[in-house]
Amino acid sequence: MDDTDDGPYAREPQLEDLVRLAYALNAEHVRYVLIGGFAVIAHGGARTTKGIDLLIDASPDNVARVRRALQILEDKAVDEVSDDDVAKYTVVRIADEIVVDLMSKACGVDYDDASRDAVEISYSGVPILVASPRTLIRTKNTIRPSDAADRHFLQAPIDEEER
Repeated sequence: MDDTDDGPYAREPQLEDLVRLAYALNAEHVRYVLIGGFAVIAHGGARTTKGIDLLIDASPDNVARVRRALQILEDKAVDEVSDDDVAKYTVVRIADEIVVDLMSKACGVDYDDASRDAVEISYSGVPILVASPRTLIRTKNTIRPSDAADRHFLQAPIDEEER
């Protein structure tokens, strides 16, 4: 989710940040699927992103594990999040040294749905569960120009494969 009001301290995340975050999430056995800009990049898209978007199982025990994992972030902004916040709100934004958005649903797609056809992609030896192109298209059913461009990019190989 792009927002111009992320504060003056959050910087644009880099691949190394995603790897560090995924390592911490995996160590805590968090149930998550990467969506958003980094997921498009993982599928070969050439774009930038302002944050790391995670579709997570919103159960309180899983959110507690997410909160423990996000303690790796410098400002500990995750301390402001309650274990039931992800279930209550559309997006829970952790605006720390980088921005991490936590969602229980994205355009009607929840963790269980996204995890069914997610693909595991490894960066620097760290496995990251990434939403499939078909699922990503469903999560990007918005009016934002960046989502339209992402849908077009993701749909092209699907169309090619179906020919």
